[in-house]
Formats: sequence, C-alpha cells, structure tokens
Amino acid sequence: MHVTLAEELMLLSLDDESGVAKDGTSAGWAVAGGLLADLALAGRVTLEEGRLGVTDPTPTGDPLLDERLERLTEWVGRKAPGKAKAADWLTRDHATAVRATVQRLCERGLVVEERHRVLGLFPVRRYPEADGSVERELRGRLAAVIRHHEAPDMRTATLIALLHAARLHALAFPDLPRARVELRFAEISAGDWAGEPVGQAIRNMRVAIAAITAVTVATAATAAVS
Repeated sequence: MHVTLAEELMLLSLDDESGVAKDGTSAGWAVAGGLLADLALAGRVTLEEGRLGVTDPTPTGDPLLDERLERLTEWVGRKAPGKAKAADWLTRDHATAVRATVQRLCERGLVVEERHRVLGLFPVRRYPEADGSVERELRGRLAAVIRHHEAPDMRTATLIALLHAARLHALAFPDLPRARVELRFAEISAGDWAGEPVGQAIRNMRVAIAAITAVTVATAATAAVS
C-alpha cells in the first residue's frame, strides 16, 4: 500500500492503543510539511528561499495530495509574486492537513475513529490502530537506516528530514537515546540524497518547519513557566 509522507508521520504520531496524538502540535507541522514534500517529489511545487510556487497543477492521482494541491494553487494565485511563503502556508494549513490525513487513514482502514465525551460534555476523537502493517513496514525502514546504518532511499531520507526538523526523534525511536537518534537524523538531513530542485525544496521546507517548531516550543515553555 502506497501511503504519503504525511500519512506516515501521522501513523508515527498516533498512539496505537489509545489513538491519542503524541507531540500533536509539532507533528501537525511535520504532517503539513510532508504533504508539501510529496508534492515537491511529484514535481508539482517548488520551494526557493522560503517561497512556494506551483509549477504543475495537474492532479497526482492521490486524493490527499490533490486536495492540498488544489488549495495551494488557489492560495498561491492570490499572492503577489514572491509573497507565497512556505511558513505562512504551513501556519494556515497544518490543522486542516492533519484532519484530512487522519480521515484518509480511516478510509484506508489503518486507524479507526472513536468518539468519546470528557466529563460527559466535551466531545473528543481518538484514532487507535486498526491495521498495523504499514506502520511496521515504516518502522522497519527507519530501523534499517538508524540502527543498522543502511543508506536511506529518497522518501525515507525525506521523512527523516521532516522528523528532525520538527524535533520528533522520540516518535520514531522512543527506546533509543535521543542524542544518538538526533545525530544520525542530522547526518541524513544534511546529506545530498535528492537532486535539484527537489533537494532545494526539501531543505527549504526543513528550515521553515524547524523555525516554526522552535517558536512553538519556546511559546509553550514560556506559558508553562507563567
């Protein structure tokens, strides 16, 4: 089963049993970035010096990516030249991207939606695992690269770059020392594993996600101290 980078990131984020999203805010930025990364890999968008461009609005054939491509094409079209910034799009789209990605996982039968009420009043939704085959394959690929130092393919390297940018090292390897995982993620993220202009797009996106995540983490820490 072919799944998008966003779906892979979402599967890593969702707790298999409870269906609760771990590191939900940072994972949301990564999911939105994953959709952009897949569109870049498909030759549909470019990202240069933090600015987004749509080079080919033709549908990819994947419903999740095509919905984002349509929205992105409309958004970029309303912007003045050079004003369509990746950080602005990620900020605008990340919540919607997460909902769309989770819905797609439900449609595929990989997770199931459960609805509850907290204190009998407040509705909440959880998405526990229904079919773990895709996530097992995903974690196997990551383990081969991180634990056994195998060379990653382009998609796995892109996924690792997104995880590293959003500081989601523990989602992929909760049982390994963070410093070890972070060092290997950084090494892969800095590697020349994608040709231009795709490589440039991924690097720019990684910078945008890292910047947004840093601000989010700092804001949350300030609020906790206050």
